[in-house]
Amino acid sequence: MNSPATETKNPSHNLRQQLEKIGLHAVSAQLDDMLAHATEQRWSPRQQMERMVQLEMEERAHRSLERRLRSAEIRRFKPLADFEWNWPSSIERDVVERAMSLDFLAEARNLVLVGANGLGKTMIAQNICYAAVLAGHSVLFRTASALLEELHRQTPDGRLRKLRNYANVALLCIDEVGYLSFDDKSADLLYEVINRRYEKKPLIITTNKPFKQWNEVFPNAACIATMLDRLLHHAEVTVIEGSSYRVRESEQESTARRRRKS
Repeated sequence: MNSPATETKNPSHNLRQQLEKIGLHAVSAQLDDMLAHATEQRWSPRQQMERMVQLEMEERAHRSLERRLRSAEIRRFKPLADFEWNWPSSIERDVVERAMSLDFLAEARNLVLVGANGLGKTMIAQNICYAAVLAGHSVLFRTASALLEELHRQTPDGRLRKLRNYANVALLCIDEVGYLSFDDKSADLLYEVINRRYEKKPLIITTNKPFKQWNEVFPNAACIATMLDRLLHHAEVTVIEGSSYRVRESEQESTARRRRKS
């Protein structure tokens, strides 16, 4: 039988292990500092409990944010503060800024960004998705090709699970619709994703094709009209016009290199 001295040989270590065991990881990690501060400040038992709860809530909120960011797969992006609003020849800034407030999430309204390559559609979508993650929402960011490839390679049961996942996430962004052409089976799958979210959860779509050209993206697909009907029924559609920012940036870099050589 252990003596009392053996049982209490390292009470701080034992307490830390017990806190870890019951899931109070933040309190365990900061136990010594918290106890020292509580002694120095002569905290009451209630104040100590309040601090413990605060530590755990902050740590769990942080872990939840990191988990949602990993799951969202937004990738690296420039903040909207760096967006050059005067570069596109036409952009509805008020629409973008209103979307950043995330009001459309509660209304289950879609946002469709239409424009040629290099005008910032993806950057804007990424910023909105990131704001949604920070606000506590679950988010998925996928290119159209990645989403459809993922659905194609599933077993029938796996495909149903993926479709449920795409249907249930708070905000789904499908980027680059129109950059590649897809078969009619892909059109059916994209329709299924849009239909499952219709009037329930919002979508962000970016596309370089006007809607009248979507039959070129999904040639021979019978569901295009119905797909667009569901997508656009409750949607804010904004068109961005102008020349590619990436081409402009490349030209500026080339000019700068030539100047350095001369």
